[in-house]
Amino acid sequence: METTGMTQARRTEARLGGHILADALVAQGVSHAFCVPGESYLDLLDGLYAQRNRIQLVTCRFEAGAVHMAEAYGKLTGKPGVAIVTRGPGACHAAIGVHVAFQDSTPLVLLIGQIPFEETDRESFQEVDYRKMFAPLAKWVTQIDDAARIPELMAHAFDVATSGRPGPVVVAISEEMQKEMVAVPDIGPAMVAPPHPAPAAMERMMAMLAEAKRPLAVLGGGACWSAEGRADIRDFLQANDIPVAVSFRRQGLFDNTSPHYVGDLGVGADATLVAKVRECDLFLAIGTRIGETVSQGYTLFDMAGGTPIIHAYPDQSEIGRVYRPALGITADMNAFAAAAKATRPIANPAWAGWRAELRAAREAQARPGSYDGPLNLAIALQELEKALPPDTIFTTDAGNFATWPTRFMHLTEGQDFLGPTNGAMGYSVPAAIGAKIVHPERTVISFVGDGGFLMTGQEIATAFHHAVNPIILVFNNQMYGTIRMHQERHYPGRVSATTLTNPDFAKFIDSFGGHGEIVETTEELVPAVQRAIASGKPAVVEVRTNPEQVTNRSTIAQLREQARKAAAKVPVAQPARVPAPRRVGPRTR
Repeated sequence: METTGMTQARRTEARLGGHILADALVAQGVSHAFCVPGESYLDLLDGLYAQRNRIQLVTCRFEAGAVHMAEAYGKLTGKPGVAIVTRGPGACHAAIGVHVAFQDSTPLVLLIGQIPFEETDRESFQEVDYRKMFAPLAKWVTQIDDAARIPELMAHAFDVATSGRPGPVVVAISEEMQKEMVAVPDIGPAMVAPPHPAPAAMERMMAMLAEAKRPLAVLGGGACWSAEGRADIRDFLQANDIPVAVSFRRQGLFDNTSPHYVGDLGVGADATLVAKVRECDLFLAIGTRIGETVSQGYTLFDMAGGTPIIHAYPDQSEIGRVYRPALGITADMNAFAAAAKATRPIANPAWAGWRAELRAAREAQARPGSYDGPLNLAIALQELEKALPPDTIFTTDAGNFATWPTRFMHLTEGQDFLGPTNGAMGYSVPAAIGAKIVHPERTVISFVGDGGFLMTGQEIATAFHHAVNPIILVFNNQMYGTIRMHQERHYPGRVSATTLTNPDFAKFIDSFGGHGEIVETTEELVPAVQRAIASGKPAVVEVRTNPEQVTNRSTIAQLREQARKAAAKVPVAQPARVPAPRRVGPRTR
């Protein structure tokens, strides 16, 4: 009743545009906003001050960090994360986070302060045309120049961010528009029933499944899944004894300890699993785009549909975009999961041996091997997973180090795994801080390389400022490891631009007053992380890894030897014979 009364009062009282913007965020149910302040949206900041009891404004140190935090919020809650940055350089810094949200299908609304609109097209100070800049990176880009349209355009921004395939929306807010005084009503979220799968489609799916001998399901998507939806799709897949993989960096969607979990189809996927996908006779893509990583570089299927594909996805435009499915199902993924769970399971499915074979391959590849040096990271990570709470949130950066937890760790139900599917470095630390702000009661572990940490590691100051304590594991091998791997494969021994000089990361966090440790052996990792958690402070645990072990499957020496053997098999190209010119007359000088 109180909210209704306030809304009625606002319909008759004029407000500043900046305050209407803040009130529009409240009307859309926003609880957190992540920002780097700028003079282009001072009036919005003042409006947020007025709403400080409803919206927690998180002050960040870099715009990319702010958007990564908002993106992590979107992944964890399913609601649009909100980031606010200033014009020009601020917007450019924020662009990488928008790209993450786009390729990860995460709902996000980015507000950008803009120049006064009467100065447009004069190359005014920090002027950028955001419609052009963000057109390929966002679902929708708009600019608000009339304060009376704020509620309308903001409501639509949130609708677009969450509808169909979720994603980012960019809203530029011109400076003088925020100073306008107008009387306009607030607009709340639209109550829209999610699209449900057609009953005939579900019947067809089960008929196709009954005819299969080697089915395989792949789960994808992030923010589109609720806890109930994940439980429903789990129950459906297990009731039908279907082997389940996850798409790139989606380990949190399915219990990795389940006998039905068979691994991930992403960067560094197990070669055995990839080979088995080629053998499957029914591929169920559930909530995932069948993009470059899932299809292993568009090599697993033929585009005409030689392998029957059932593709369930919330946006019809993605179904058949590359691969023609035998059956496409457009539906909200949680509604699809509920409908799938309600179907009658296949009686005596014919693929129990197939599922067991795939599971055995997963268990084999997750078995730690022997690695030179005092630190066996595979063993250390498996010991760590046993020591962490069952509701731990993991965030990961991009890089070769990230393949170690993906391959060797086993996430369980109740745990979340956040990672950028577009391969953005600098994601993990701010995402961990954002996750800890959203869920301060849960343990948050960040996996990041030494290269990625020094891109956004300064955001640890945000953790101190807002009194949250993520645990950052910095895997330090003193190089850009992924690029070095490719370098050694294609130009062995010719090391260029990939070696790094690093600080003492433990002393770095100590300078803030946090908890820092250095790990150099297998046995040291778990006690170090436990001490970090017990400290109650933001913490950095520097894990010094063997630079020679550039991947979890190959050393630099092995990559060089492979490159040498590959080069020896390629015949040296001979120059083409050029026939001598014909003489058509006497020789002259």
